[in-house]
Amino acid sequence: MQNLLKILLRYSNFLVFIALEVAAFMLITFNNAYPRSSVFSTANKVVAWQHEVVSDICGYFSLRSQNELLAEENVALRNKLSALDSANTAMMHYVSAKVVQMTTGELNNYITINRGSKDGICRGQGVRNSEGVVGIVRTVGQNYSVVLPIINTRSNLSCRFAKNDYVGTLHWDGKDSRFAQLQDISTHMVVNPGDTIITSGLSPVFPEGIPVGIVENSVLKDGDSYYTIRVRLQTNFKRLKYVEVVQNAHQQELEELTDGLD
Repeated sequence: MQNLLKILLRYSNFLVFIALEVAAFMLITFNNAYPRSSVFSTANKVVAWQHEVVSDICGYFSLRSQNELLAEENVALRNKLSALDSANTAMMHYVSAKVVQMTTGELNNYITINRGSKDGICRGQGVRNSEGVVGIVRTVGQNYSVVLPIINTRSNLSCRFAKNDYVGTLHWDGKDSRFAQLQDISTHMVVNPGDTIITSGLSPVFPEGIPVGIVENSVLKDGDSYYTIRVRLQTNFKRLKYVEVVQNAHQQELEELTDGLD
């Protein structure tokens, strides 16, 4: 306590000076309209800035729940559109899921989602997101499932050109998660950069017309009967967070009919 009194006595002149300055400032401010309005304006700006900062912080922490809500709304809308489509004889239904684990730098990448058998997920069902095709469900547990993405060297996807319905097979070479190769496209077809590749609809896994990618370039070597086509994938696997599992009510029947056929 004595030390505090010594400090106050030592700086008493300075403290008195500060107190007088504050008092003079308050008198000038509240007795003159222009300085008063300037002070209030500055104070309002500071308060507004504080509110903006707090709002941004709160918005950042609520972004995850907003994204989850948006994913659910997208699925609900897609299901409504599917129900209204009179040509949708496959009876497609979509289930929203969140990615909880994923690899992108391996030859045999995989994705784990937080939906399982209790949610109606079955092996062989297709998986997509708002951008395009993601992969196919490989194994299913009660609460989680593992998806074989199209960026897996064991994955093959039936695709077609949107411009002319010409069908090929999409395969990944294990190099870059942004690109895959479209195979079985013969030389009599004209392939151009920018051509759109979509799902063919020739299997019960995916309905026709889901975006797959865009042709980056094509190469035709002397003596080859087929193009080497590089496709830039629509799905950005580096930023994949939410997906939709495609449930085809007729999938099991269709697969049973073709089981055992050569």
